[in-house]
Amino acid sequence: MKLIVLGAAAGGGFPQWNVASPNNRRAFAGDEACAPQTQCSLAASLDGVDWVLLNASPDIRQQILATPELQPKRTPRSSPIRSVILTGADVDAIAGLLSLRERQPFTVWATEYVLGVLRANPIFRVLDHACVQFRTIKPDDAFEPLPGLSCRALRTPGKPPLFMEETDGIDPVEGSSIGIQMQTPGGRRAIFMPSCAEVTLDTLRTVEGADALFFDGTLCVDDEMIRAGEGAKTARRMGHIAMDEAISRLRDASVGKRVFIHINNTNPVLNRASDERKVVEDAGWTIAMDGMRIDL
Repeated sequence: MKLIVLGAAAGGGFPQWNVASPNNRRAFAGDEACAPQTQCSLAASLDGVDWVLLNASPDIRQQILATPELQPKRTPRSSPIRSVILTGADVDAIAGLLSLRERQPFTVWATEYVLGVLRANPIFRVLDHACVQFRTIKPDDAFEPLPGLSCRALRTPGKPPLFMEETDGIDPVEGSSIGIQMQTPGGRRAIFMPSCAEVTLDTLRTVEGADALFFDGTLCVDDEMIRAGEGAKTARRMGHIAMDEAISRLRDASVGKRVFIHINNTNPVLNRASDERKVVEDAGWTIAMDGMRIDL
């Protein structure tokens, strides 16, 4: 299985357009220690020809431009992107679908909750249903977005997206947040969990034995946004577990490659020279970066 990190950052990317914190300023200035990162998305393939995207970031066009494997190969129009799997309905997971509207065939896989959000917003009708198929996935059910690539939707503690909180609340809602397990015919497993509010016993059982784990790295500590002066919400209130707690809870899990992804602009680990990054790396974790490639 070939895996490409298309985007490593959380919503807003890094640097975020309206943030002038020290690390964001360094990123704007081109400091190599604070390299810019686009919004979270992962690409996967078995053969390097056909690809599935995990989440459609608002930065998808930029990500395709930076990734030769995802660029058209045949005239007049073509794309190696065969499927898009959505793990939630947050803006940074679905907005990129609007950039895939030029009558190109592919399949969108999502829970009924997420598909309901798309159906309720008429702007997503630009995805021509004569070309784009929409398939419902249920937690724990298997599906195959590419020939031979067996996937399973994972129950992941989370909450509805911010723009749905007024109607759906902030408590977990079935299908509003999932993880994805991908498995090759040979049994190699990769897990993508960009949004996870808690490492439960089920989570531990799920990740056990995985060859690669891409896990929620939004904030370094629970009150990071408050300390940074960028908000009044904790990581848990936003539906995310902080890195320090995730490291502790997953310490004894038997996992191959451990990668934190979906990293908020406030997170000091985005600075390669920071003490916080060293602590995370010393704990056996890698910080995702745009363009990172892993072969399983």
